[in-house]
Order: sequence, then structure tokens, then C-alpha cells
Amino acid sequence: MRLLLATLLAATAAPTLAAAPTLSPQRSAATRAMFEKIVNMPTVIGRHQTPAMTQYLADQYIAAGFPAADVHVMPYHTGSATGEDDTAALIVRWRAAGTPKARPILLMGHMDVVEAKREDSTTDPFVLTEKDGYYYGRGTIDMKDGITGVTQALIDLRAAGFKPKRDIVVLFTGDEETNGIGAEKGASEWLDLLGHPEFGLNADGGGGGVLADGTPVGFTVQTAEKTFAGYTLTVRNRGGHSSKPRKDNAIYSLAHALDKIEAFRFEPMLNETTRAYFAARAKIEKGSLGNAMRAWLANPNDGQAADVIEADEKEVGLTRTRCVATRLFAGHADNALPQLATAMINCRIFPGIDPNAIQAELARIVADPTVVVTRNDNYVASIASPLRPDVVAAFTRAVTTLHPGFTVFPEMSTGASDARPFRVAGVPVYGTNGAMVVVPTDFRAHGKDERLPIKSLDENVVHWKLLLSDLAGK
Repeated sequence: MRLLLATLLAATAAPTLAAAPTLSPQRSAATRAMFEKIVNMPTVIGRHQTPAMTQYLADQYIAAGFPAADVHVMPYHTGSATGEDDTAALIVRWRAAGTPKARPILLMGHMDVVEAKREDSTTDPFVLTEKDGYYYGRGTIDMKDGITGVTQALIDLRAAGFKPKRDIVVLFTGDEETNGIGAEKGASEWLDLLGHPEFGLNADGGGGGVLADGTPVGFTVQTAEKTFAGYTLTVRNRGGHSSKPRKDNAIYSLAHALDKIEAFRFEPMLNETTRAYFAARAKIEKGSLGNAMRAWLANPNDGQAADVIEADEKEVGLTRTRCVATRLFAGHADNALPQLATAMINCRIFPGIDPNAIQAELARIVADPTVVVTRNDNYVASIASPLRPDVVAAFTRAVTTLHPGFTVFPEMSTGASDARPFRVAGVPVYGTNGAMVVVPTDFRAHGKDERLPIKSLDENVVHWKLLLSDLAGK
């Protein structure tokens, strides 16, 4: 899931530059047609549309001149015993002219989206709707804009005669919003097809925004993300008749444990990405929040300053690991003492921290032998990618070409994406999408009336053309 930082206030005035490049009317129409086609496909788990979208995109690459032998539709199963979760990935390889100058660049994205109900939305979420300067529809920002941007950029570059000096490899997966098996396969059994890339550019990360009044907010390049991990608290009890209450009540024990988790704050920490982010923010943020940023950077042991940052709704999750209760289940009858009470705890763990260590920490926080803490997954710790100068510089050049005066910041996402298994496998990944939204009030991924500014769709295609010409053309 792409998460934009909604607090980056640009401090520089826009210089006078040549007009930014744009798409021709013909290419703009082709871009919109592709976007409409794939947004109208409800690529939700269980609806069986992701394989159809995969084949549609494969056909577009082949029609644009990419050799069929280098376009691979990869069916796979996400783990459901019922067969409802069959999906597919797309791998496309654009081979370098002559001898490659370096290992391939991997371009990443996911084709699946989160479910959306018609009755919960103003427009039909699976019919692209153009209204009030926006495209409405599920996936417009998470992340079929990125799928369209990457695909149309590659088609345009090939048509223009661009000759990459290193292979460019596309991996679009079909289950990022659920099990992430496509990314796991990409980082392991499909690595030969991907050419063992040197680094990845993820369209499911980064991006930019403006405030509602048009004030530039900035663009982020995502170089780290927190580890997604789930845990269950379980309390079992012999139960009994509700007319005979006892002190050992499973629901009360669970509630007390949740109170402790709610009150606990994990230790603040910085890495290369977040230090660079807060260093840039501290230069422009005023008031108590800016003072806290400057104090924490000066003294990373200043936990009070980190707490002030973490308490800000816009900055929450950036200073430490955070865990939160998301689901509850208890009891079996209105007139019986509960024999079972469980709670689901979702943690977003700071990169590099072992999820098993968080399990042990949760057990220590609860400090109740009747409350058992177990893990719900086997994810390993996410690893931050280094601030690679060539990628950051190319992304900055693409951004400032299209959006003069916008500042570029590194970003650690509090959410998770397909980048994690690649980073764990030693392939650094960078979120470098170029679409822009109105923030902080209007980021609607996974929510009601998801939408993208109409002009951002074409701009994102141009952004990817600039970025790839830079990184693959040298």
C-alpha cells in the first residue's frame, strides 16, 4: 500500500524554467484508455480479475514491440484451499542494446486492489469516473496510476527509439494487498527471470502533493518501510455460569492486557532515512513540533522530544515501532462466563527489528501468564535501503523538471509493500512514483471515493520517462 507523507512544506520559490515536457494528445488518450480499462477491472482477491488484467497488460507490451519471449504471465496461488485466490504476476524484460553496462533495474507494482462497496462510495468504485478535476475509482492512487505510468512510459520510450544501456525488468504482482506471495516469489524463484536486478524502483511508494490552496508540499522518495507483523493475545478460562462471577475472567484479563499495550511506548530510534527526513523537516517546521525535531536530532536520547513528534497525528509512526489492537473476539453465550477471549494486535515495526523480539516485548508488557502472545505470520524484518545517490539524484531531477520549486525528501513508510522481500534478499528498492495528490486531508487509498487529480496521470507517465531515461540511459 503507497503512503505519502503529508507534512512536507516546501520552502523554495519556483524558479523560471523552460516549460515542462508533456504527452502528446494521442499519447494522453492512450494513457487514459489504459487507466480506464484497468480501473474498471475489480482486481480484488476472489473476483478472478487479476489474471485478466495481467494478460491485458502483457498484450499491450507485445503490441508495442516487446518480444513475446520476454513477456511472461506467471499464474500462481496465494494459499487459499478453495482456489478462490488464484492470481498472476507479469514479468517483462527490455533487454539492453549491446552489452549491458550494469545489472538490470527492476520496476515494481501491484495490480490487485482492496475491496470497495458501491453503497459506501459516491461513485461506482469499479467504474472510472471523471469529476471535479479528478479520476475517481478504486486503484486510482493505490496503485493503478503507477501501473499505467510505468507501462506507458516504457511503451513511449521504445516507440521513440530509446536504447537502454542496461536491462529494464518489470514485475507487477497480483496479491500485494493480501498475502504478498508474488513478491516473495519474485525475490526468490523468479530472480533468474528478473536478471538478478541491481536495484528496484517501486511505483507503490514515493510521490508528492500540494495543499488544498495550491501550496507545494513536496515529493518523497521511499527508501525504507516498517515491517508488518500480526500477533494474537489469547486468554482461556474454565468459564461457568454468569450468575456466579469470579475474579479470573478471560475478558477482563484480556482488557487489562490491552490497557498495558495501549499505554506502552516503544523506544524511539533513527536510521539513515528518518534522520535525513527529520533534518529536512526541522529546517522548515516551526513551533513546538519543529523544536522537538531539532532537539531529538541533536540528542537521539531525548525521548521526551521524540514523544512530542510521535504525538503529532501527521508524524505518528515515524519515530518508533507502534502496535495497535485491531480485532476482538470473546465469549460464547450471553449467560456464560467467557472461556475464550482473543485480540489481534497489528504492529508496524521499525526496520531492522526482529518481529520475534516484538513478540517477546509484548509478553513482557502484558506480564500475565494467563495471556498468551503468539505470532500470526512469519515475516522477517524489513531492511532500509541506503540513500543511493544516483537514484535520489535522478528522482530529484525528474521531480524538479515537472514541478519546479518542489523539495524532495527521503521517506520511511509506516505501511508495507512488495519491496520488503527484495530488500531482505539484498536488492535495495526505492519508492519513486511521480503522481501527486492533495494532502494531508485527501489521501484516500483503501478508503471512500479514492481519487487522483486528472493532470497527475499524464505527469506520472512523463515522470517515469524522465527517470528511466536518466538511470537506464547512462
